[in-house]
Amino acid sequence: MTTLQDTAPVPAAAPAVRRRPNLAARAASRLAGGAVRIVLLLVGVFWLLPTVGLLASSLRGPIDIQQSGWWQVFTKPAQLTVHNYTNLLSNDTITHSLLNTALITVPATVLVVLISSLAGYAFAWLDFPGRDWLFLLVIGLLVVPVQVALIPLSKLFGQLGIFGSLLGVVLFHVAFGLPFAVFLLRNFFAGIPRELLEAARLDGAGELRVFFTVVMPLGGPAIASLGIFQFLWVWNDMLVALIFADADSAPITVALQQQVRQFGNNIDILASGAFISMVVPLVVFFAFQRQFVSGVMAGAVK
Repeated sequence: MTTLQDTAPVPAAAPAVRRRPNLAARAASRLAGGAVRIVLLLVGVFWLLPTVGLLASSLRGPIDIQQSGWWQVFTKPAQLTVHNYTNLLSNDTITHSLLNTALITVPATVLVVLISSLAGYAFAWLDFPGRDWLFLLVIGLLVVPVQVALIPLSKLFGQLGIFGSLLGVVLFHVAFGLPFAVFLLRNFFAGIPRELLEAARLDGAGELRVFFTVVMPLGGPAIASLGIFQFLWVWNDMLVALIFADADSAPITVALQQQVRQFGNNIDILASGAFISMVVPLVVFFAFQRQFVSGVMAGAVK
C-alpha cells in the first residue's frame, strides 16, 4: 500500500555554492601568473643574448672586436659595418663550405624523413615475417653511440671509394638518423584510427596510395618535428665532418674550426661566418615552430 509519504516528491539537492576567492587568493594568483611570464621572458632574453652579441660582433671591425665588447655598439653605432660580410662572401673557402653544408644537410634530412616514414608505416600497419624482431633491432640501434662506428665505417667507406666525399658524410648521417626516426614515426602512425585506413582500402587504394593520401597528411606534425631535429643535428655537426669530409667537401663548421688557428687575423670572418651558421637553424626552427609544437604535443597525447 502506497502512502502519502512514499509519493511525496524528494526535494532537489541545493546547488553547491561556489565561493568567490578572497582578495588575498586573487592577488596571489595574479602575482604567480605575472612571475611566470617574467621568468619566461628572462629565459627567452638570455637564450637570445648570445645570438644578439654574435650579430653585433659580426657587424664591427676587427680592431673594434679586439679592443672592446660587443655591447659598445649601443653607445658607438658608427662601429657597425657590413664589411665583414663582404670579406666573408669573397672568401672562397667559407662560401664553398656553406654550399657543402647545404649539400649535406638537405639530402640527409630528406632521405631520413622519407625512408623513416615508409618504414614507420610498415612497422605500424603491415604484417610481414619478423616485423617485431626487426623493430626490436631498430630500438637496439638507438643506444649505439656514433663514436663506436667511426673507425669501422671509415674503413668501409675507404674500400667503397666514398671516404672524404659528400656522399660518405650524407650516408653516415642517414644511417644514424634512421633508428630514432623510425621509432618516432612508427609510434605516431600506430595511433591513427584503423577505420581511416580500412575505408581507403575499401575504396580500392593500394598501400602506397593509403600512405601518401591518408598517413602522410595525418602525420604532418610528427614528420615536421623529425625534419627539424634532423636538420639541426646535421647542420651543426662537426665530428662526423672532421673525419669523413676532406678539404673539398668540408661544411661550414669545419671551415670555421680551421679559421680558429689564425684567430687574431680572421676574427672578423669568424664572427660573420659563425652568425650565418647560427642564423640558418634559427630561421628553420621559427619558420616551422607551429608544426614542431603540434608534433610534440601530439606525441605527448598519444
